[in-house]
Amino acid sequence: MSQGVVQTKVTTALLTALNGAKQKGQLKTPAWPTLSLDAPKRPEWGDLASTVAMSMASSEQKSPQDIAQIIVDNLPERDQLFDRVEIVRPGFLNFTVKPALWQEVLREIDSQGLRYGHADVGSGRRVLVEYVSANPTGPLHVGHGRGAAVGQALVRLLQAIGYDAVSEYYINDAGRQMKLLGVSVYARYQELSGKTVTFPEDGYHGAYIAAVAHRIKEQLDRVAGELNSDALETRCRTLAYQELLGLIRDDLKSFGIEFHSWFSEASLLESKAVDQALDELKSRDLLLQQEGAWWFRSSMYGDEKDRVVKKQDGEYTYLASDIAYHHDKLRRGYDLLIDVWGADHHGYIPRMQAVVQAYGYPKDRLYVVLVQLVKLLRDGVEVKMSKRTGEFITMREVIDEVGADAAKFYFLMRDSKTHLEFDLELAKRQSADNPVYYVQYAHARICSLWRVASARGIARPSIAETDLTVLTDPDELGLIKKLAAYPEVLQTSALAFEPHRMTYYLQQLAAMLHTFYNKHRILPPAGDHEVSETATEVLTPNRVAARLVLMGAVQQVIRNGLDVLGISAPEQM
Repeated sequence: MSQGVVQTKVTTALLTALNGAKQKGQLKTPAWPTLSLDAPKRPEWGDLASTVAMSMASSEQKSPQDIAQIIVDNLPERDQLFDRVEIVRPGFLNFTVKPALWQEVLREIDSQGLRYGHADVGSGRRVLVEYVSANPTGPLHVGHGRGAAVGQALVRLLQAIGYDAVSEYYINDAGRQMKLLGVSVYARYQELSGKTVTFPEDGYHGAYIAAVAHRIKEQLDRVAGELNSDALETRCRTLAYQELLGLIRDDLKSFGIEFHSWFSEASLLESKAVDQALDELKSRDLLLQQEGAWWFRSSMYGDEKDRVVKKQDGEYTYLASDIAYHHDKLRRGYDLLIDVWGADHHGYIPRMQAVVQAYGYPKDRLYVVLVQLVKLLRDGVEVKMSKRTGEFITMREVIDEVGADAAKFYFLMRDSKTHLEFDLELAKRQSADNPVYYVQYAHARICSLWRVASARGIARPSIAETDLTVLTDPDELGLIKKLAAYPEVLQTSALAFEPHRMTYYLQQLAAMLHTFYNKHRILPPAGDHEVSETATEVLTPNRVAARLVLMGAVQQVIRNGLDVLGISAPEQM
């Protein structure tokens, strides 16, 4: 994992110490373990900690404390890099870094700008993230919204650390659900035409079906006299599908989400890709015919039992199309396939991982991110039904009420594997209680600072001409240390497929910024650009310039973090 400037310099110093000790014959381990640095559990223990001495105890046949002492004795530029180096039982190395080294973080952020935190961990490896993929038989609901936010964030996080990541929507436009859509819309169309019909019991009963029938009625009326009932039902299915898929696209666009590609299930059937994929499994002796049906021998790859892919009547199961689709994705040469599914699909994971292995790929070529349900609240009280239709609440209704940014941030605030409570009223509130407002306001607050400074004739300082050595206050250094942690948070979020780590970090950084802003003066009082005394500090021109540089760095990191999640960073609120 790539590191920021502070971690890089401390890691380099550790490696130099190890190599120096080896040259002196004090250490003998043939290859050094991974040198990782973590923040100690308590700040008074130091800035960074390493367990390298403990990981070498076995190979060195020495106590971790003795190894740690050897490393400390060989540290280069110890007095220039560290205020304090401590060995703590059973062999932790705790480092307190010089303020001058932390100040280099601000130069790093200034030089990298929007790319601060980005890395080349992925080395261009290709990743396909498939998400949402809702059946085009109705509007997207709130659960789809959470999956959309998670999927987009994963793509952008992976891109930020050097993966060639793209997104795809799999359109389930074949099979029984599409036939039911046509039957349902045809029944509502007949009702609109003054006919008495018995609505199909297993059809789609939502009010949106009647709305779709109303919108396409004029097109149907023009051909009704030329088509028999079967053909008219087919036309209903086609027009309703186009209408609903268009609404899904519009809803996603309003959420700031666009896919690199849309893949049709029907195209797999039309191109005989399903037949070809199953034939390949047959050639590998991985399909078994039993009682007239064909079974995929998924139990050979860890699934609890074999699965039917073709029924006795010759009809394909959903699994058959999913096999062909994933076969197609594998053939496109992606290094990793990520599927974002609802948590109710948990049991489906082993059979799809069996598919991947059946085609000769490692099991981990496919990774499934599960997204749990969302409970909507209004001032703490659960909301189950839409006021507009009396049915389930759609993703679009939530976006219209709270805004795309707030919805996205809330969907990403918790680990996707856990249930989420989303309070609509809180998401609209302009207060510190509202996490997304709190974070976006931190960015807008710094933008306001620039406007005030400009009005007072204070130019935004150039970092090259600013003396950063005055930034020694614990609160100043605390902010810088938090900024220094951003690259690791970004990379960990991407590699763990857990975007909620980013929202958590942004809330922490925003809280530190607001506390600092309320506690410390950044600009001198109006009319006095020289010295301003508060109860605890003297604000010199040098300190004003240095703190403005610090504020610029905080603004940049908040903007970067929001951007990678697909959320805007407003300049005014």
